[in-house]
Amino acid sequence: MSHRFSTINVVSKEHLDDLNHVNNVQYLSWAQEIAKAHWEKIKEQLEDTPAVWMVRNHEVSYRLGAFLGDSIRVETYVKEIRGPLSLRIVEFFDHKTNRLLVSCKTQWCWVELDNRKPLKISEPIKTLFLSPSPPV
Repeated sequence: MSHRFSTINVVSKEHLDDLNHVNNVQYLSWAQEIAKAHWEKIKEQLEDTPAVWMVRNHEVSYRLGAFLGDSIRVETYVKEIRGPLSLRIVEFFDHKTNRLLVSCKTQWCWVELDNRKPLKISEPIKTLFLSPSPPV
């Protein structure tokens, strides 16, 4: 199993929608933020990264709401890698109860920086993402 990378977010007023729970778009924003933070941690161990990650699609499942002042633990890991594609899972938990609030599956594509053509994900990147232990 791939290692998990996590952060904690506290719900503030700007995260809320008209129903006074966390806005659906906010979860996607947090999913993007943690994916970027996880990649930045991984990238520290690589010599050169001539490509960038681009989102191909998101699938989001909403289970429970989160409200003002709630602490949300956001966890992510890369589940699989095939060619230029990776499947990243992001899960949002109520930090106090450990109940799953929202889950997001995002397919990312590794593309060349200059021409945006898909590029096969290298073995070092695969190893760092799919290793059961976290990057140092």
